[in-house]
Amino acid sequence: MSDWRGAEFEVRLGAPGHGGFCVGRHEGRVLFVRHGLPGELVRARVTEDKGGSFCRADAVEILEASPDRVEPTCPVSGPGGAGCCDFSFATPPAQRGLKAMVVAEQLRRLAGWEKDIVVEPIPAGERAEPTRGWRSRVRLAVDADGRAGVHRFRSTDVIADLRCPQPMAGAMDGIADRKWTPGADLVVAVDGEGQRHIVELAPPEHEPGTGRHDRRGDRARGYGGQRRDGRGNRGARGGDDRRKAAARRAAAHAPRPEYVVEGDGRAVQYVAGRRWELAATGFWQPHYGAAQCYSDVVAEWAYASPGALAWDLYSGVGVFAARVAEQVGADGVVHAVESSRSAVADGAEALRDLPWVRSSAARVERWITEQPYTAPEVVILDPPRAGAGKEVIAALADRSPRRIVHIGCDPAAFARDIGLYRAAGYQVTELRAFDAFPGTHHVECLALLEL
Repeated sequence: MSDWRGAEFEVRLGAPGHGGFCVGRHEGRVLFVRHGLPGELVRARVTEDKGGSFCRADAVEILEASPDRVEPTCPVSGPGGAGCCDFSFATPPAQRGLKAMVVAEQLRRLAGWEKDIVVEPIPAGERAEPTRGWRSRVRLAVDADGRAGVHRFRSTDVIADLRCPQPMAGAMDGIADRKWTPGADLVVAVDGEGQRHIVELAPPEHEPGTGRHDRRGDRARGYGGQRRDGRGNRGARGGDDRRKAAARRAAAHAPRPEYVVEGDGRAVQYVAGRRWELAATGFWQPHYGAAQCYSDVVAEWAYASPGALAWDLYSGVGVFAARVAEQVGADGVVHAVESSRSAVADGAEALRDLPWVRSSAARVERWITEQPYTAPEVVILDPPRAGAGKEVIAALADRSPRRIVHIGCDPAAFARDIGLYRAAGYQVTELRAFDAFPGTHHVECLALLEL
């Protein structure tokens, strides 16, 4: 089979796939085509062909447009550009419809569950439009010339163009006007009091055997920092490339010196009237309204009894633990478990008035196995993008909590986890999906599971 890279074909696009593309076919092979919409006839240029049954392509010309197509709101993310805004050329309702189709298909395929999905917008309030100005936390790369920018899609190349509409108003002011440390990353966070914090992360350590410094590994989809683990794409050409990719990931996520450039590096946030203070580089939901939105859903679904035992796993700074602690009261116990020691410390400070919240810095899978066989009434878990997985869900099911509130930002990992719960005897009694990342293919899902 010949290499199709650079070849162009007329393709009629079908359903959306998980990852911000639509599925097309040509001469018996599948094309994953970005920048197109279902039903459109496009001229697709192949950008990646590793052989096998599929290859990747960009829609470089729209021959028959969908009625859902609009002028792109992001000038950085078109064919050959960044991966920040996969769907900026579709109306907001169409974007949410595409995400709903993907979530429904993943649930059908991986969980064996047919479910109609509606993706809801997160209220923008007065601080932003529904599809722009929503991102309060941005991670940028710095190129070899010291210019800040975003990564080209599926590439370590840096595009020094900060015109993407995602960041909140004022977040990018002045960043393009100065030089930064080549190879560094920048974290820009606008906190709940409107204070902007800019922190420069030193370049990753020298990568052995390559003669160069790592450039943030294979985090290749534009803005970083959507979830804690930031897993990227594996190497493309055999074991050597996979080992190099693993080394780059390890270097990119290893502890790095931080330099506060603006603000004090301590971001203040508010949820349900409670104040948190955490490192500007720590984990917080990128959409400025997401933490409050998810917290309200968790509080509604948990409905923990006074005096009950509850677990908040992958708890971060304890936003959900705080809401459940109010329900169980001083006669109850809430265990909050998080692997980041700094997040645990920041959460403990914010929850000093709730001494029945017991925080632990530990890996969730290990912590569960160390607990006595007492069934918690409710368990909340918000795992990294890769999901909770078989080990954690099996351990949870062994304890038979009455209710589980599960949160996931990757439709495939979320659907796999739902399938594991269902196999363990749990029923999904509530499910909501939110457009927490407007303009992108990302979506946040929350499920209530009950025995």
